[in-house]
Amino acid sequence: MIYCLLSLPILGIILWYYIEKRRKVARELRREKLRSSAVPAEWQTILLNDFALYTKLPTDLQKSLTAHMQVFIAEKDIVGRNGFTVDDKVKVLIAAQACLLIVNRPGDYYPGFRSILVYPETYVANDIRYNGLLRITSTSNRAGESWHRGPVILAWDHVIQGGRDSRDGHNVVMHEFAHKLDEENAAMNGLPLLPKVEQYRQWSEVLNAEFKIQQQKLADGIDDVIDSYGATSPAEFFAVVTETFFEKPQQLHRLHPALYAQFKQCYMLDPLEWWK
Repeated sequence: MIYCLLSLPILGIILWYYIEKRRKVARELRREKLRSSAVPAEWQTILLNDFALYTKLPTDLQKSLTAHMQVFIAEKDIVGRNGFTVDDKVKVLIAAQACLLIVNRPGDYYPGFRSILVYPETYVANDIRYNGLLRITSTSNRAGESWHRGPVILAWDHVIQGGRDSRDGHNVVMHEFAHKLDEENAAMNGLPLLPKVEQYRQWSEVLNAEFKIQQQKLADGIDDVIDSYGATSPAEFFAVVTETFFEKPQQLHRLHPALYAQFKQCYMLDPLEWWK
C-alpha cells in the first residue's frame, strides 16, 4: 500500500512529462509546416515597399525571415484598438520587424504572451506611481510599450515610420520586442537569454560599463549614437541599443566596438554586412 501511494506522484510526473513532450513535438511539427509553406505573394510587395531593412538582407536571410513570420502571425493575436483595422500589411510589417530579432536566435517565438494591440497613432496611457500611501496618477503619450508577461502595444504611425526609415536608429517594434526577449530571463533587467553560457560574464561586464558611460553622458548633456533614453535603466539600454545595432551598425561599431560585439553574439547577426 505504501509503495502504491508513493508511486502515484511519480506516475503523475511521468504522465505530465510524456504529455508535455508530445505537445512540444506537435507544436514543432506545426511550426515546421508553417515555415515551409509558400509565402503569400503580397508579402514581398509590402516588405519591399515598407520595410527598408528587408531590401538589404541577403536572400537566404530574407527567406528565413519570412518563414519565421509565418509562425509569428499564426501564433500571435494582432488586435486593432480605437477603431483601427488590422489587415495583412499591419500583420506583415509587425511580424517582419519583430522576427528580425529572432531570425538566427534559438528560442520560442516570444513566449509568455499572445496579444499585440495596435492603435492608429500615438496614444495616451495612464501612469500610476506611489509615494507612501499616496497614489499618483498621470498620463503620457506613447508610441509603444511592453507589459511584463502581458501584451505588446504599438502605435501604427510609428510602426510604419520605423519600417520605412532604417537609418534613424528608432524602431518601436524592435524596441518593444527587445523587452520581450529581455523578460525571457525572468525579469526585464537588460539581460536576455544568451546563446552560450560563457557569454554572460563578458556581457555583464561590457554592458554595465557602457551603461555607466551613457548615464554620465546624459548627465553632461553629451550626445551619442545611442539615444539618451537608453540611460534611464538597464532594460531601456538593451532595447535602445538593439534599435541602434540594426539601424546604425556602422556608427555603433565605430564608437562602441565592444558593445557591438556583444550584440552581434546575442542576435547571431552582423548588420555591418548588410550596409556594405
